[in-house]
Amino acid sequence: MDRQEMAAFLRSRRERISPADAGLPRGPRRRTPGLRREEVAQLAFISTEYYTRLEQARAPRPSHEVLAGLARALRLTDAERDHLHHLAGAPPLPPAGPSREVRQSIRDLLRRLPQAAATVTSATSEVIAWNDLAAALMEDFSALPRHDRNLVRRVFLGPHTHGQRLYGVSDANEFAVQATQRLRAAAARYPDDPETAELVGELLARSEEFARLWDSHDVSADSALSKTFQHPVVGPVTVNCDVLDITDRDQQVVIYTAEPGSPSAEALQLLSVIGPRHTTGPARPARRPSPSPQSCST
Repeated sequence: MDRQEMAAFLRSRRERISPADAGLPRGPRRRTPGLRREEVAQLAFISTEYYTRLEQARAPRPSHEVLAGLARALRLTDAERDHLHHLAGAPPLPPAGPSREVRQSIRDLLRRLPQAAATVTSATSEVIAWNDLAAALMEDFSALPRHDRNLVRRVFLGPHTHGQRLYGVSDANEFAVQATQRLRAAAARYPDDPETAELVGELLARSEEFARLWDSHDVSADSALSKTFQHPVVGPVTVNCDVLDITDRDQQVVIYTAEPGSPSAEALQLLSVIGPRHTTGPARPARRPSPSPQSCST
């Protein structure tokens, strides 16, 4: 444990945060830049005395729980949190389960892809972020409970709307194989995560197909480079499929684009006008989009 460096690091992080950033009233006669020591201690659920000793380089090594509380209270980035753990002589523990927190820069990227449908999926194939065009092409994920946003659950257990498996995508059977293999690999990376174990148990109990694929013990999977969605309003939409790995979060950005000038590109433009696809209720009537490029927005 490097007590001197840790003390200096904690002071520097404390002084950069305003009370408003931490949801605290500023109050009168505040001389300390940033937060007071007692405020950090309160936010981290530790005693003011112990936190003061940490900043004075006199405290014993903090536990992982205390370090997690300090990281939360000081609003540390992932890199800063890891640095704090190393200064404390307690390397960060691996995450118990797949990360569901999507970086703001990735969310901004999805919004900046007006002609592409894009999602972010977790290690267990849960859709955790999406843009408007993805909701129009696939489903309005915001209308679903978290449980139903998992694509591996959906491909095996449905619902299969209009008799179509996984939004009528052309490679649904191949995706089922790939999703099973990715889930097996994720289960090995997160053996103590109850949600992952529950998902595997549910699929084994309810899907003979999944159980058969699971028993193969395969863990390598290649994603399709293109696929066709059978959309109930605009018909078939053929898209290229590009996958970008976010390795530090164990997530994937999946981007669907159509060939410029193709009927599928026109269909995506129309979907940007129609808006999110709802799997319940009657299909919306199709409308021709305006020729202006501003008619396509996500």
